[in-house]
Amino acid sequence: MNEESPVLPAGGVSRILALAQKRVNSEEAKPYEDLTFLGVVGLLDPPRQEVRAAIDECQDAGIRVIMVTGDQPVTARNIGVAVGLTDDQQANVVQGKDLKSPDESSSEERQRLIKTPIFARVSPEQKLNLIALHQDTGAIVAMTGDGVNDAPALQKADIGVAMGQRGTQVAKEAADMVLQDDAFASIVAAVEQGRAIFNNIRKFTIYLLSGNVGQIMAVTATSLVNAPLPILPLQILYLNIINDVFPALALGVGEGSPALMEQPPRDPKESIITKRHWFAIAGYGLIIAAPVLGSFYLAFNWLGLDKNQAVTISFLTIAFSRLWHVFNMRDRGSGVLVNEVTRNKYVWGALILCTGLLAIAIYLPILSDILQTHAPSLQGWLLIMGMSLVPLVIGQIAKLIADQKKSS
Repeated sequence: MNEESPVLPAGGVSRILALAQKRVNSEEAKPYEDLTFLGVVGLLDPPRQEVRAAIDECQDAGIRVIMVTGDQPVTARNIGVAVGLTDDQQANVVQGKDLKSPDESSSEERQRLIKTPIFARVSPEQKLNLIALHQDTGAIVAMTGDGVNDAPALQKADIGVAMGQRGTQVAKEAADMVLQDDAFASIVAAVEQGRAIFNNIRKFTIYLLSGNVGQIMAVTATSLVNAPLPILPLQILYLNIINDVFPALALGVGEGSPALMEQPPRDPKESIITKRHWFAIAGYGLIIAAPVLGSFYLAFNWLGLDKNQAVTISFLTIAFSRLWHVFNMRDRGSGVLVNEVTRNKYVWGALILCTGLLAIAIYLPILSDILQTHAPSLQGWLLIMGMSLVPLVIGQIAKLIADQKKSS
């Protein structure tokens, strides 16, 4: 089973105080006899308003939220209804006295406990058993707590989260993370940020590898047929400075897709680059290399350029191909024109900066002499722009086809 299971302590607890009085003539009179009942006072500590929305977001993201409390079952059920853990006012609440250790429970009992969202009158030892029960199913368990008796459970959980404001020092030391505002919504925000960071790492890794694979394929292909190299060693180094730094860094600081919390949790054992991604890298490399070789060939046979001028054409083609290739890094299911990549201002800044650096490599005499580049003609620029857009067009078409297959 592949799910994340934060454990939420009761956030709103009712307290009832009975009020009574009596008059005595002596201080030594027994205080709790012959009292006159006046009434009761109810105290309510309601859950924060944002908790329900945060729990709904967790459920959309495939994250189960379970409340484990030491309070009475009626109180626990009311809080569960208030925060959206259950809509049933008569929902079953499992009490600590009914909990057995995982070793003593039958498979049916274990399944029933796994599906139960609310537990009441639970002891510290029983919290440990519940965490072990969920971990045995393969779940990643996050436990929140604030008291000394929560420390063992915070240590046993995959991610222990202590309350920073009302939490004890023991709980904070036992936890992996300390929540400064004691807000459950902050945990959900942290999950979203974690998913965004992982996705960004995957994106810029695929972007870097596919671009470099394209360069390798282009150089290897010409070497195999004993043709001139389409890109020179110093030009490769210059491209690595440009394409392997700025666009990749821009991808790494993206905010992520708004649909991140609508996706199920990934397998914790899943690597950053899976078999599917390696196939994508090879495919992207091929559609980057092919236009480069095509532009190199057309520069010789269509434009009639010499070797150095043709190399400049292929150099700029692969440079711009890799720049536009950044837009192929959008998430599946996102829009072609509006997505997390096109909304990333750093991506646009990187593209402008890299375009300027490429222009300098062509039109600045000292640098152009070092890189052995020549200013292309209008026809040359049209060839460069046309061929460099091929990987972007093919990549977007492939994503649209994949999206349609996924939705059908």
